[in-house]
Amino acid sequence: MTEAVDKTLETAVAAIRQRTRYMPQVGLVLGSGLSDLANAVKSADVIPYAEIPHWPASTVIGHSGQLVIGQLEGQTVLVQQGRAHFYEGYSPAQVVFPVRVMHALGIHTLIVTNAAGGINRSFEPGDLMLIKDHLNFVGIAGNNPLRGPNDERIGPRFPDMTQAYDPALRRLALETAAAQGLKLHEGVYAYVAGPSFETSAELRFLHLIGADAVGMSTVPSVIVARHAGMRVLGISSITNKAILDPTSEAVVSHEEVLETGKMIVPRLTKLLYGLLPQL
Repeated sequence: MTEAVDKTLETAVAAIRQRTRYMPQVGLVLGSGLSDLANAVKSADVIPYAEIPHWPASTVIGHSGQLVIGQLEGQTVLVQQGRAHFYEGYSPAQVVFPVRVMHALGIHTLIVTNAAGGINRSFEPGDLMLIKDHLNFVGIAGNNPLRGPNDERIGPRFPDMTQAYDPALRRLALETAAAQGLKLHEGVYAYVAGPSFETSAELRFLHLIGADAVGMSTVPSVIVARHAGMRVLGISSITNKAILDPTSEAVVSHEEVLETGKMIVPRLTKLLYGLLPQL
């Protein structure tokens, strides 16, 4: 099985290298409504996912489905403009295949972004939250992306996740945000399977156990990146307020998530512009 995985990785890596002149060092994964960030990449090579062998297609509105590789604030970056999700029917291994490819390309630092519901009552739509830890409900239930044979050449069988989100990168993000006068919360991200939004009872449970935001992505990629020794920084865009106390008028929609995501892009862009030159 490991040989088969190696072959799929090699094929995907070769296809990307044939289409770009760059050797990216930093990977950036963009969540729902955040694809416009990729427009800032200069002299970019653009590769549609459909042209990369074995790459999982993104079927969700708000995920463009292409790689954008080029220069951004002095760094050579690979931007994943849209991601695949467990709820789309992919296995955990398929969901994290792009991160495996990034590692094989030589990328050492991964910045993951997502759209998330704000559980912390002090959060408002439009806020940014630096992820300091996560709750992996999908993985706890048995769908961990590392399930199956382990390749010791990539990482250990039982990787440590006590500091999955790099402390030095988090400090740098907080210092950068403070210098820019940008409000940046810090909190715990809860990963759930979706695609249905959470019930109010589920949200109250997540609040009770310490979650500050909830979403349907990111954590599998973080686990696989850390398994491979990559440094990880995670940022959630709070696109809606989680409805812990329901009323007949209160609803959550993907359209709301996308619209708020567009509003957040300038703030997230400003933060990343400040961070990238310091990496």
